[in-house]
Amino acid sequence: MAGYKKRSLQLVIGTFFMAIAYKSIYDSVQMVTGGFSGIGVIVRHLTMGIVEGGIPMWVTNVVLNVPLFIASYIIKGRKFVADTVVGTALLTVFLAVLPSKMPETTDYLIAAVTGGVLYGLGIGLVLSAGATTGGTDMLAVLLTKVLKGYSIVRIMQIIDGLIIVAGMVVFGIRISLYAMIAIYIGTIVSDRIVEGAKSAKAVWIISDNYREIAQGVMKELVRGATLFKGNGMYSDERRNVLLCVVSKKQIPRLKEIAQSADNKVFIIIGDVREVWGEGFVKITH
Repeated sequence: MAGYKKRSLQLVIGTFFMAIAYKSIYDSVQMVTGGFSGIGVIVRHLTMGIVEGGIPMWVTNVVLNVPLFIASYIIKGRKFVADTVVGTALLTVFLAVLPSKMPETTDYLIAAVTGGVLYGLGIGLVLSAGATTGGTDMLAVLLTKVLKGYSIVRIMQIIDGLIIVAGMVVFGIRISLYAMIAIYIGTIVSDRIVEGAKSAKAVWIISDNYREIAQGVMKELVRGATLFKGNGMYSDERRNVLLCVVSKKQIPRLKEIAQSADNKVFIIIGDVREVWGEGFVKITH
């Protein structure tokens, strides 16, 4: 029950942040960053002379998502749609109620940074809650049925790229360059949110004093270590290799432990995107 409440809160806050980025920032400065909301920015601008204030973003979001949901239900089934409908509905509601007003003076860099951070926080929280908000990611999933040689990510990149190009044609290249900054920042922030406590560092340690190093890791860092028996191809000698998975902040101390035990130690440090299990993210069923 507590987990359900947490995910629900994440979904509400996440879609709220996304809506602020789309409606109150990107739409206000006519910045197209891809996705159906990017199409909404273009549509609103192009329909200014037809409808007072242009067609609202939330209307475009509904018009594009409804047929997509129907197609998804037919092709992928009920569960696939159910996991997305709540996020899409919340985002649509927030897009409808939040203000969008063109500022008298526009600082596109501030808009790109602020929008990128808010969007990254928002989509990160939504994805962490196990949901999505429909749009181009759902469209990409469906298109993989036809474009079998392309991955979902590649198709999403192509679709969003075309939307950004359309924004470039409508609003000019200058704003689109700032949009790319917003996309970059949003990607970095969302990655940090989604990875969270799951990310870590994998450390491979090659040393004859592996027992002393392992004891230091287990005692001082309270982390486990796994021993592998290796063979150096250059020297053709048997070597002992330790594998440790530690948090990023533990890396400096781990280096000290290894170097104090062996000043000729060989260390390889790599990024680990996710770690599940004891000492990191608890596995739940």
